Amino acid sequence: MDLGTGVGNELFGRAHARQRWAARGALGAAGLAVLLPIGYSGMGSLLLGVFGVGGAVLTAAGLWWALARRGLVRGVGAVLAVATPIAVVVLFAAANLLGPAIASLALWVAALWAGKFALSSTRSHVLAVPEYESPAPLRPFLLMNPRSGDGKVERFRLRQKAELLGARVYLLNSDRPEPEDVVALAREAVAAGADLLGVAGGDGTQALVAGVAAEHGLPFLVVAAGTRNHFAMDLGLDRDDPAACLDALTDAGGVELKVDLGFLDSGIDGVGGADDAGTADSRPFVNNASFGAYASIVQSPAYRDDKVGTTLGLLPELLTFERGPTLTARAYPQARTEPGETVIHAPQAVLVSNNPYRMDDLAGLGRRERLDAGLLGVLGIKVEDAAQAAELLLGRYATGMTVVTAHEVVVDADLPEIEVGLDGEALVLPTPVRCRVEPGALRVRVPRNRPGVPAPTPPMDWRRLRKLAATVGRTALPRRTTDALDRRRQASASQGRDGT
Repeated sequence: MDLGTGVGNELFGRAHARQRWAARGALGAAGLAVLLPIGYSGMGSLLLGVFGVGGAVLTAAGLWWALARRGLVRGVGAVLAVATPIAVVVLFAAANLLGPAIASLALWVAALWAGKFALSSTRSHVLAVPEYESPAPLRPFLLMNPRSGDGKVERFRLRQKAELLGARVYLLNSDRPEPEDVVALAREAVAAGADLLGVAGGDGTQALVAGVAAEHGLPFLVVAAGTRNHFAMDLGLDRDDPAACLDALTDAGGVELKVDLGFLDSGIDGVGGADDAGTADSRPFVNNASFGAYASIVQSPAYRDDKVGTTLGLLPELLTFERGPTLTARAYPQARTEPGETVIHAPQAVLVSNNPYRMDDLAGLGRRERLDAGLLGVLGIKVEDAAQAAELLLGRYATGMTVVTAHEVVVDADLPEIEVGLDGEALVLPTPVRCRVEPGALRVRVPRNRPGVPAPTPPMDWRRLRKLAATVGRTALPRRTTDALDRRRQASASQGRDGT
């Protein structure tokens, strides 16, 4: 055995040992979390545990009444949502179980952390994003919104840096009575010879210009100068320093990614497939399209000045179907002629995203694991009473929540028009509307050196943790995965010998 192989095996052995002991620590902490309250006060702790679960259910029900009702019922719901957690804490303190309960909770947190660490160490859930080398653009054209992100364009001197790198920059004028047509500006730039389009602004503007770039097969540059920039986040760009995004304009600093682009078609004659393409008004989206309660709320003229008050004022009518359309969403896994569609009847809200959002980890909520899966994520919520509201504590397993993936989604309503939020932009569109995804339609030029997307943590799997804890020298991966890792190590060792 040569030196390189020996060092590699030693490193793998240490990694496996850390993984194994993390799994054992997770199982041990979970066991102590259960046994500690029982050992402290016997079976009475189980009864208090039931009270704790009941308190969580009452709190969720109170929140539903506070949001979906008015007058006295809303007041009672608000009191219940606030008073129930306090009452549970007082009850635990009176039984001298507050300390053990806190310690048990801390042990559960430690068990989850150690378990996630052990499962993440296998790296079997991590997907590499392919990068493509391409020459730097010669005539890049960038649209910049000076007001976006509280003035990030000026604060980070984005225009000056872009022009130094050879880009032609157009500053949008937000003082005009009507917003400028960014699609027309992008098309004019393409006609004038631009070989890259880019935007320093919010996700709504990003999507419109990205659609033009995809149409002409040009690379697209995202400059994270908006308020939230979810698209930039899921591309792994530096949102704290938007100027770093401009490094992609150079040969040495830029690479390309191929990502999916979502489209929303309105004005379709029916719910047919390709036959509708010629009659549809298509709008691209990079993040999501929302229907139902949220889309209706953001349409209100008062929402921009008083978000909380407007939301509380409109939610009761929207959640109880006293106002707004009754929606029906159909998610198709492949072509519409194939079986397996999912129908969501009368949901209060539907969110269709360009690639699915993560739903299995609180730390990952609002993030997409990848942007090149060629799938739409679909989230539908239907809550009819306080019991279903409490059931939402189960997350994606609640009967009132539908979480699926699809290649196409058709949303219809009992009204001729519905309100839609498209990448944060408020629209009113004729029904039915169709969401679809174009796999790999968008070439995105990104900096070679960027923060990247945080590696997803796998869902907790206690069965795998038990296998990891009992394993000696190998991970508890499926046989095919471990065989692949073995072949990779053997190939590395062979290359090391050939190079000596």
